[in-house]
Parts: sequence; structure tokens; C-alpha cells
Amino acid sequence: MPFLTLDFELDAKDAQRAEEACVAAGALALTLSDARDEPVLEPLPGEVRLWRATHVQALFAADADRAVLSSSLQQRLALTGAALRFEALADRAWEREWLKDFHALRFGERLWVCPWHEQVNEAGAIVVRLDPGLAFGTGTHPSTALCLQWLDAQLQPGSTVIDYGCGSGILALAAAKLEASRVAAYDIDPQALLATAQNAAANGVEAQLQLCADARALPAGCDVLLANIIATTLCALAEELAGLVRTGGRLLLAGILADQAEVVAAVYAPWFDIGRYEARGDWVALAGTKK
Repeated sequence: MPFLTLDFELDAKDAQRAEEACVAAGALALTLSDARDEPVLEPLPGEVRLWRATHVQALFAADADRAVLSSSLQQRLALTGAALRFEALADRAWEREWLKDFHALRFGERLWVCPWHEQVNEAGAIVVRLDPGLAFGTGTHPSTALCLQWLDAQLQPGSTVIDYGCGSGILALAAAKLEASRVAAYDIDPQALLATAQNAAANGVEAQLQLCADARALPAGCDVLLANIIATTLCALAEELAGLVRTGGRLLLAGILADQAEVVAAVYAPWFDIGRYEARGDWVALAGTKK
């Protein structure tokens, strides 16, 4: 069925108040998204983080009165009429619409991440099948891309791997597809663990995967540890992560902005010979070897 969409930006206004105002006006659904490329990668347990500039899109019935909606939201949220953008939304196959801009991506020489509606026909391709879902990680973010590229070039068959903060499981799945013997995937978010389990089964690598809801259950002495989270969390976890890697084992850290790289590297220096692996845009990955 067709709908009417209403878009506006919040800046510093209260997101909960905006949501309540839209629902009171008859909104059928509401989406909050980043308005200024300020990613929220890894909230702490129980924390709900939004952006300093938030884009709001509310969905209404197609016959909703635009003038009434505009007046209501201007009054409730102190917005101007010019800030509210209405658009008629034609009926579509919504269950597949969200996948139209997601295509197969190549990382390094062999590794691909491919949605289920596409095929990779490249000779020698190693393919992780993955559609976007509720858990973070499809390979489109520069930090994830850097990790996948590193795995393609550096992971040795038979390695034991920890994916710390697994999200969708994309790095764990890639490691398993690249012939890691065992991959332990940990995340604080139960949805991430569920997504990882489902994606592993769909890719036929569930036998290589160990899901961990408690970091204390992670096996020590791994050959490779991957942590694609955020710099502040990486710094807080340095000693814990170092304890999970064997002497001579490898560490890859991502989710780090370029101006944070030196600080993160210095925190890990007591345990690792560590330096910049590569950068994409404003994002940097650090690679290290356990002393």
C-alpha cells in the first residue's frame, strides 16, 4: 500500500520527544538515523546512544492531512514548516526493497561478501553469504572492510581466531571460510550472537564456530584476535585482550579514527609490537604481534 513520509532533522532536540510527537500525530513507523556521518559502533551494555544530529523519517497513511501534521509537529517540536519535508511513497515490494543497494563486495584477492540475491562467479573466490540484518557488520563500513582485507592477506589456514565484538559475525564467518580451525565469537548483544549463529549455519561453517555470551568463556592462547569496536573500549580492554593471544600471535584492532591511532597503539605497546596496518578515509586498523 502507498504511504506518506515526513522527514526532518533534530539537531540537539530530544529524540524521545520527537518520537512521541510523531506517534501522537498518527505515525505508523519511525526511523532515526545519522544526519552527519557520526557512527555509533558499539554502545555499552544497557546504553542507548544517538547522534548529535539525528535524521527522523516518520511514515503515515497516504491520506494523512499534511497541513494538520505540519501544524502539530511545528507546535510540539518548535520546528519551522520549511524543516518538514513530505513525500508520497508509492507501493513497492518492501520485503526486498531494502536490499536493492546492497551488492557483492570484494576484499583483497579472494574474499567476497555477497548478498543472497547475487552471485560471485570469480574463479577461486571465497564467498561469505550475508544480507544486512539487525546486527552491525556487512563489510560496507571502512573498519570492517579493513579487517576483511587483512584476513584475506594474513590469516593462515588452521589458525584459532577470536572475533571480539562479532556483530553480524562477518569477521568470524570470513575467518572460518578462510580455513580457520576454530573461531570464537563474542558480543555483549544477544541479537548479535543470534545473527552470528544464523549466518554461520547459512554459510555452512557452524561446526567451526564457538559462540560466547560471556567474555570469560573465550579460549586463551588464540593465534589471531580481531576486535572491530571503538577506540575507548579497545583501550579499556587492552590487558584483557592481550591475555587471550599466545606469544607470537596476531592482533587486529579496528573501529579507530585516524587521530586516535597513536593513543590506542601506545596502550597496547606493553604486550604487542603494534603499528598501523592501513587506513580507509578517516578510519585506521592497527596490527600487532604478541611479544
